[in-house]
Amino acid sequence: MARLTARFWIDAYLARLRVHDIPAFIVAHGDDTAGSILVKVNKLDGQATVYHRSYNLMEDTREWSILEQGDDVEVDASVNRQRGFDPDIWVIEVEDRQGRHLLDQAGLA
Repeated sequence: MARLTARFWIDAYLARLRVHDIPAFIVAHGDDTAGSILVKVNKLDGQATVYHRSYNLMEDTREWSILEQGDDVEVDASVNRQRGFDPDIWVIEVEDRQGRHLLDQAGLA
């Protein structure tokens, strides 16, 4: 199966978030074609969660899983460590008090 470029997926994701009036911003611009993607969900109460795409070998699927969760400052430190390992990584920050991210919707895996 052909894979979408990182930039194409991010543009589609940001558009879907806008349809639901969920603010989101590109915090770090990675490689347009093959950069990894982190999605940080900031609940605006000092708590945050970072999701990353992983591959499920048992089901032969890609899925979003939690990389880090907790205090916003600690989550930011985790994101910065990831950026240190991979300079081509994208970071998208979603700001939603309810913690909505839409990553569980069809077409975003």
